Amino acid sequence: MITTKINQIKVLENGNIASPKGYTAGGVHCGIRKTKLDFGWIHSNIPAVAAGVYTLNAFQAAPLKLTKSSIEKEKRIQTVVVNSGIANACTGNQGYLDALETQRLAADKMGIHKDYVAVASTGLIGKTLPMEKIKVGIAEIGEENNSSAENFEKAILTTDTVTKHIGVQIEVEGKTVTIGGAAKGSGMICPNMATMLAFITTDAAIEESALQQALKSMTDCSFNRITVDGDCSTNDMVLALANGQQGNTPLNEDHPDWSIFLEAFKFVCEALAKQIARDGEGATKLIEIHVEGAPTERAAGQVAKAVISSNLVKTAIFGSDPNWGRIVCAVGYSEQPLDPQKVNVSLGNINVVKNGVPLEFDEVKATSYLQNEEVQLFVDLQNGKEKALAWGCDLTYDYVKINASYRT
Repeated sequence: MITTKINQIKVLENGNIASPKGYTAGGVHCGIRKTKLDFGWIHSNIPAVAAGVYTLNAFQAAPLKLTKSSIEKEKRIQTVVVNSGIANACTGNQGYLDALETQRLAADKMGIHKDYVAVASTGLIGKTLPMEKIKVGIAEIGEENNSSAENFEKAILTTDTVTKHIGVQIEVEGKTVTIGGAAKGSGMICPNMATMLAFITTDAAIEESALQQALKSMTDCSFNRITVDGDCSTNDMVLALANGQQGNTPLNEDHPDWSIFLEAFKFVCEALAKQIARDGEGATKLIEIHVEGAPTERAAGQVAKAVISSNLVKTAIFGSDPNWGRIVCAVGYSEQPLDPQKVNVSLGNINVVKNGVPLEFDEVKATSYLQNEEVQLFVDLQNGKEKALAWGCDLTYDYVKINASYRT
């Protein structure tokens, strides 16, 4: 275990979605994709309090609509099933019927109420689910030979190059509470979520409204602060499950340990968001933008998202070009309150703009800094005390190659 500097959050060495007490996960190859695992599941041994945050895309996919409806009705989820390869989006009434059938079959397999099953899909838009293959996957749910968090992490991937997972522990009422997470996402990533799915589990007991509040607020400052290409997908969702297996007094905003739980929850969300940004399609660098000196946290976040979403900034970072003008340009069109004559910009610890005016700096040193695999950009608006972070990646030739041949 590694103890972070953030209060008493312990990061588990191989922490994952099944690290909290009472959860299992797994994945199989059901035949949607040629050879890769393509059907995964998470299961809690009892119904868990559930919360969800969903894409803002108007073309919400059938499984997303169904899952949202089930959570709104029952406020509980016990099993999550996910297929990759086909998004089941823009598939009309048949797509919704297929999502319903997937939910029903999974519920029958696990012996639970159908609304205790969340359904998610990711992949190619416009194709219906091959239900005979989905049935093959459902038949394997919970089978010991396919049960591992690593299999789940692999089964939900599309163009991702690596799995994404995290697990942390904190103390709540003297009990060791664990929060685990898994995610997928590589392309079609933009603020307000994009082609990304994220799942968070905990064995803490927590009230329904408190979990939804935590998920919404932490999503806003993590998953909604990443971008790869500016596209917003039809299928994105973040789901959180809390099964209460540690037996603590249910957490809410008035609980004395609420702040440490919220901090750990944020840590998990940010860790997954950064892993997604780092694994952007064709990416070679992770970009982290720090904005401070804003009048509000929202304003700082909007400026950060404007910079991290700029294709000109992203291509400059790819080329290790210290073209600070592109950063200033993005700050300027963020539509947030600022005085151009107060703005400072730095590339790492290299100051390049002070009070809106360029500084003399060592371009060779700046170019060398931008060749790192992790690049930090700093913007100080000098117009308040609030700050925000956002994450993204460089935009490369390989991004075009990957997406030019996605269907083939």
